[in-house]
Amino acid sequence: MPAPLHTQTVIAFVWDFDKTLIPSNMQDPIFAEYDVDPDEFWTEVDHLVEHYAREGVIVQRDTAYLGHLLTYVREGIFSDLSNAKLRKLGAELQPVPGMPEFMQAVRDHVADVPDFVAEHISVEHYIVSTGLREMIEGSVFAPIVDGIWANTFIEHVAEPGFLDRLPVAHPSSPITQVGYTIDNTSKTRALFEINKGINYNPDLDVNARMSGDQRRVPMKNMIYIADGPSDVPAFSILNTAGGRTLGVYNLEPHNNHSKVKALQEQGRIQGMAEADYRPGKPAYLWLMDTVDQIGHEIVEARRQAFSSIQNPPGH
Repeated sequence: MPAPLHTQTVIAFVWDFDKTLIPSNMQDPIFAEYDVDPDEFWTEVDHLVEHYAREGVIVQRDTAYLGHLLTYVREGIFSDLSNAKLRKLGAELQPVPGMPEFMQAVRDHVADVPDFVAEHISVEHYIVSTGLREMIEGSVFAPIVDGIWANTFIEHVAEPGFLDRLPVAHPSSPITQVGYTIDNTSKTRALFEINKGINYNPDLDVNARMSGDQRRVPMKNMIYIADGPSDVPAFSILNTAGGRTLGVYNLEPHNNHSKVKALQEQGRIQGMAEADYRPGKPAYLWLMDTVDQIGHEIVEARRQAFSSIQNPPGH
């Protein structure tokens, strides 16, 4: 049996972003900056798959908006939209109540439980979003989270023959291509990367075969918090693997309570609460209780592991 690589004492919170950590869509500041009607943009996006299908072209529904956003850049509507500007606009995103304070509060809570401290139990926070990484990196959440999975854009493309040229520093300029993409299904890939510790050891491949003992964060130590049907694949993975899932909703600026309630009725999520993480609120209580449950499970498992070790016979 291979030697364990990790103590498996990390509890990982995996957060969606839009309508989970912020009350609306992160792209809203972009539309406001360029005086574009967001409803018109998203209506166009909703019809992109059918539009391209009539031309015999297949496009990915989850990430079609990225290409349409680049079309707005190319057409001069988002004329100077660069990665730097995306980060600047990300700073305008307002968090839901209780955030990001809750992220530190749950870390402090674990650090105040003697049994957890004795077993070196810790909390990590990750954001997994089909939104824009640069905006998340510009937000109030960037300094407190341990990792971000989201879409990226390239400003300066690598042209043919670039390997034979010296690297040149480029000034910031409008985005031109999609770099990294994450869609509803590939959110599950992020779960496995956290599970296997690839974010801490990039030399590992997400498809590398690893025993349960070799994985850094067991799925049962993960809590996934999100708002909608786009997170069903991730919900399903964790529900099956013993993890925890919480569906959250907002009442303002858009009420998505019914959609999250439908997820609960379908058995897609284990809990449901408003996206308000202030002390005493249902989401706060549910998450803190869940952390305690996972923490005590870790403590008990480690105690059983030590108790199974037999001491040598005495004299």
